[in-house]
Amino acid sequence: MKIAVAAETEEVFGHFGKCGRFLLYTVEDGAITGREELVTAAHGHSALPPFLKEHGAQVVLCGGMGEGARNGLGFVGIKAVSGVTGPADEAVRAYVAGTLTDGGVTCGHHHDHGHEHGEGHCHGHGEGHCHDHGEGHTCQCGSH
Repeated sequence: MKIAVAAETEEVFGHFGKCGRFLLYTVEDGAITGREELVTAAHGHSALPPFLKEHGAQVVLCGGMGEGARNGLGFVGIKAVSGVTGPADEAVRAYVAGTLTDGGVTCGHHHDHGHEHGEGHCHGHGEGHCHDHGEGHTCQCGSH
């Protein structure tokens, strides 16, 4: 199995569509047997799923993603798991062990990514933070 983790550093990145670096793990018999770095100039929910599929990813772990990204990944046969935080290696081990589940964290605001302050917009609090701005808006945007 190949698991891609949105990770600008060694930590899980907060926003799938803005991530330019993925760690691609190879897992065999429940153990991590390989890890490579994938760097992409492509961003957004339409460009990243085919890129990850081309590299053999079957699962993507990330902090948050929009419905377009989730749908795009599903269209190419990649399982999306969002709501993930912490070190990428630990997240993969937890997923393989069956203790990491999809938190369903989405970024449902308008994707102008100006990230203005106010209702329905992401606030620049950094990676791995989940904010509820009312009306069910949940977002993890680590691209600030």
